[in-house]
Amino acid sequence: MASIEFENACVDFPIYNASGRSLKKRLIQVATGGQLGANDQGRVIVRALENLTFTLRDGDRVGLVGHNGAGKSTLLRLLSGVYSPSSGTAKIKGETGSLIDISLGIDPEATGRENIFVRGALLGMKKSDIANKLDEIIEFSELGEFIDMPVRTYSSGMHLRLAFAVSTTVRPQILIMDEWLSVGDEGFKHKAEARMTELVKATNILVIASHSRELMMHMCNRVIWLEHGKIRMDSDPETVTSAYFGH
Repeated sequence: MASIEFENACVDFPIYNASGRSLKKRLIQVATGGQLGANDQGRVIVRALENLTFTLRDGDRVGLVGHNGAGKSTLLRLLSGVYSPSSGTAKIKGETGSLIDISLGIDPEATGRENIFVRGALLGMKKSDIANKLDEIIEFSELGEFIDMPVRTYSSGMHLRLAFAVSTTVRPQILIMDEWLSVGDEGFKHKAEARMTELVKATNILVIASHSRELMMHMCNRVIWLEHGKIRMDSDPETVTSAYFGH
């Protein structure tokens, strides 16, 4: 079983050397969409998330919507364990996997084969598990002999196919995504779509940020609308998307 329980969770980012500079403060506020304040030491902070309270259980497929700067990416990173709450609690039970940046850790000077082990390790896979899945990953990527060439020699499409093939090998209980992944030409895109659908079906809880109303309606059983770091609405996809996108 997997679960996520947030209670009054906040995330603050301190801004150094900002006191007394009203123009800079205003620019920060406009750029982030967060709220400006001060901590106990009087340091200027941007509150990216404020008092988030919600619970997710097995079977939940949750979409996140909101304008740029609303806090979606910060929430995804909080769920992924990149950030910790500044106050409040965030209890996450279950193995978490993130597809926020599938190219993270890939070394352009290393070969594709070597990068499979590097990226796999960053995803929390054991070396023996990566080795067992190596042939499958190489075959799926369709890189052929290029797998033993430095990644810097790859086209952008080849680079993405390698990153996608490795990153979607894991089967976490909780899957965190920033938009639906779709990579490659038409032929590979169909394979990628099938792999993504399989991955989502295998996971207990899905949290995905997206600007696509169609994706929310098709994939999710619940949608959370963030605005300036707060939950504005949390309900079924039809109710939230109608309010957010308009009828």
